[in-house]
Amino acid sequence: MAGQIIIGGLAAGSLYALAALGLILIFKTSDIVNFAQGEMAMLITFISFTFLTVTKLPYFVSFLLSLVIAFIFGMAVERIFMRPVQKAPILNQIILTFGLYMVFRGVAGIIWGYTPVGFPEALPNKHFNYVGITITINQIFIFVVTTILMLGFYLFFKHTKIGLAMRASSQNIATAKLMGIGVSSVFTRTWGISAILGGIAGILIAPVTFLDPNMMGEVGIKAFAAAILGGFTSLPGAIVGGLLIGVFEGLIAGYVSSELKSVFVFALIILVLYVKPTGILGEKITKKV
Repeated sequence: MAGQIIIGGLAAGSLYALAALGLILIFKTSDIVNFAQGEMAMLITFISFTFLTVTKLPYFVSFLLSLVIAFIFGMAVERIFMRPVQKAPILNQIILTFGLYMVFRGVAGIIWGYTPVGFPEALPNKHFNYVGITITINQIFIFVVTTILMLGFYLFFKHTKIGLAMRASSQNIATAKLMGIGVSSVFTRTWGISAILGGIAGILIAPVTFLDPNMMGEVGIKAFAAAILGGFTSLPGAIVGGLLIGVFEGLIAGYVSSELKSVFVFALIILVLYVKPTGILGEKITKKV
């Protein structure tokens, strides 16, 4: 039973990690905590659903088109809403992203309604057994997609000009400007990439949770929890935090109570932060000047 729970927990945790990566990307480059991350992902998931059910596009075509729209959408949110408050007090920025959270959820309800609907799975719902553990084809698909993405982003930040510019901007904005890096364009692209990560997480989790305007509520909370647990300044920490939360909540649901899993998850986070306030892999944040 434990093996089965761990497999399911790793699948869920990898999606929490993807959403958390988007949060940390924005925070590291622009010092903004994006409370609308989950609702942006939900909108992209609805758009993908529309491609699948209305225009009857194949799954992977609709998947890729949705990610292109996600990138444009993320950049538009930064340009239209976040750019004007870039130098505003942090509380103003937080209130703005929370306002976007409410607006995006309302817009989705107006357009698509609030009735939960099933989202098509990427692959046929087949499974196989290995040493007594049942693994579904879609769990394998989630593992493969998230692994490729994480490796891809590692290479992106290590070996591409845009990735290196993002890293430089996250470490010191003033120095990045002196180096000739267009920090404003870096911020815009970061929001686009973050929207892609959230959109992928939403599309992959929708077949499990059903699709409605509230679908990313719990996932968004777990993504924030993963980012905090791993360290809000650490991209690897988001991955570690997401996987730990996925497995831990699965074990609690399996052996204690599914109603109490969130209680135990946040108790774990409190304990970790008590021992290490910066999170598992986080570093002390210094003020950027």
